[in-house]
Amino acid sequence: MVVLEVLERFGHQHFCSGNWSHKQANTYTHGNSRMVVLIYIYTMNKYRKNRIIYTTLLLVCVVLFWLFDNFYTPAPYSLPEGEGDRTEIPQWLWPSSTTGEIVQHAHFALSYNEAYEQAEWVAYVLEKSHLTYDDRKRPLFLEDPKVGSGSADWRNYKGSGYDRGHLCPAGDRRFSKNAYNETFYTSNITPQDRDFNGGVWNRLEQQVRYWAKKDGPLFVVTAGVLERGLPSIGEEDVAVPKYFYKIVAKGQGENLKIIGFLFPNKESNGKLDQFLVPVDTLEKMTGINFFAGLPDEQEDKLEAGISSSGWRF
Repeated sequence: MVVLEVLERFGHQHFCSGNWSHKQANTYTHGNSRMVVLIYIYTMNKYRKNRIIYTTLLLVCVVLFWLFDNFYTPAPYSLPEGEGDRTEIPQWLWPSSTTGEIVQHAHFALSYNEAYEQAEWVAYVLEKSHLTYDDRKRPLFLEDPKVGSGSADWRNYKGSGYDRGHLCPAGDRRFSKNAYNETFYTSNITPQDRDFNGGVWNRLEQQVRYWAKKDGPLFVVTAGVLERGLPSIGEEDVAVPKYFYKIVAKGQGENLKIIGFLFPNKESNGKLDQFLVPVDTLEKMTGINFFAGLPDEQEDKLEAGISSSGWRF
């Protein structure tokens, strides 16, 4: 194609005659060399023009991606009050809040601690009917519009080396699009070691689902232990917890059973029951009263010790 375009531009009659003399042959030889030079010049000019076009398009794409990455915000995932299904948490199961910043979404609730840019607890009810295998499209992480002080921007986690770990697992909320999407509010995430998040913590989440299938509904409350002196990530100084806890309760009245776990924020091959602790220990570490709605005598009895009776591992 390049040769044809050059011939069209510079003529081809000199290169297409029949019987040539020696002089004509010499002329052709020089002409042929000139043609090669012209082809090279023409090709390089086209290459430069194309390179400018491609470079411009690449720069435009980079700018658009940067604008999307830094300024695009999707619509909130929460439904208007009074619309859609909701999973209610019994009032007597609500933990206390050290901050007063309690947020209730359709399918989980939380107490946000602005000083650490994450929830001090996330609580939810897990029923057997919630455990579906619906294929949900993963949404973007989004700041929680219900947190008055503003939850942390997801960009704090970029390049930190930590996972955006869910507290209320997305896998427990596949039963509806709204329930699933709400778990991607940044008020529901915390910096977790990648191997921990995909390892022992994931094993615990699967264990809780097993219990829900067998003995649900369950009440679950979980978060990182927020304390002074924690390392942080991002421009907003999102605290990186050294420990994570999870408390699970089932039954009610005299048949109520509770079990508490405490994990370092790192992977472990240990059995889950090796991480059992009294709920009293977790209350001392967090400053949260987890079962304030229970009668004092029952609360003291349930929280004082470790009992795995009735919890099949």
